Amino acid sequence: MSESEPMFRVIHGTPTAEELAALVGAVLARTRPTTPAPPAVSRWARSARPGGGAGWGWNRLTS
Repeated sequence: MSESEPMFRVIHGTPTAEELAALVGAVLARTRPTTPAPPAVSRWARSARPGGGAGWGWNRLTS
C-alpha cells in the first residue's frame, strides 16, 4: 500500500463526520501500543520482604 492509497474506502452510503471520527478513534485505540502489566510478585518473594510474609515479620511483633 502506498501513501496515496486510502486505508479505508466507503463502499455504500455517506458517513457523517461523527461516524468517521468514531472509526478513526477505534482504529487508533486498537493500534496503540500498550505497556505490559508489571509481573505479579509471588508469595515466596513477598515472604522475604520485611513485613511481607504471612504475618510473622517484625511489624507484627511491634504492633
